[in-house]
Amino acid sequence: MGIIEELKGKVVVSSQAMPDEPLYREECMLAMMQSVVNGGAAGLRVAGARDVRNAKKHFNIPVIGLTKPEKLPENWKEIVYITPGLKEVQALIDAGADVIAFDGTSREHDNCTLEEIIELIHKANRLAMADISTVEEGINCAKLGADIISTTLAGYTLESGDPTEGPDYKLLEKLVKTINKPIILEGRIWEPREVKKAFEIGAHCVVIGSAITRPQLITKRFIEGV
Repeated sequence: MGIIEELKGKVVVSSQAMPDEPLYREECMLAMMQSVVNGGAAGLRVAGARDVRNAKKHFNIPVIGLTKPEKLPENWKEIVYITPGLKEVQALIDAGADVIAFDGTSREHDNCTLEEIIELIHKANRLAMADISTVEEGINCAKLGADIISTTLAGYTLESGDPTEGPDYKLLEKLVKTINKPIILEGRIWEPREVKKAFEIGAHCVVIGSAITRPQLITKRFIEGV
């Protein structure tokens, strides 16, 4: 069974922390990954070569790798910051990631094109996962050869406008109807019913992050709720 088939109808958990957060320490991130795997995660989405290597070493499930800057700049909605160039792609390949996630928007990347990013990933026999924010971006990445299209950046770019309340089901539905590629729903998922709805619409799999692995955001949500 290939990785794409292995993830069909399953939940992938994004286990990430920024360097200035307590859970960023290597032993903490590894414990987080072990916890979500114990809970049934079918795959892991992790940031940086360190966590990719640990995920591949300790768990026999698909690993989606990406890179992010140590600190997001104030103009983060305007720039490419998820695996922005070939150097970052190669680092993830060397670390052993099964799937390389990269910014699939039409914005300027680091001295390379989307075609070159996808070509490098395929040359290493890995899967290319395009994180996009609009239908047009998804169509473009599919034409360029991306293996998986994900709604990761919907609401987090100038082109896609403000975030929707909850998951962007409208974008998911349009992508499923327009593109003959596996479509992943990612972003603002907080409830099991939202995952169920995503699969009913046609999502290949669902990536959940903050609702599981970001305790400060989970706590803040409860505090603000009362």
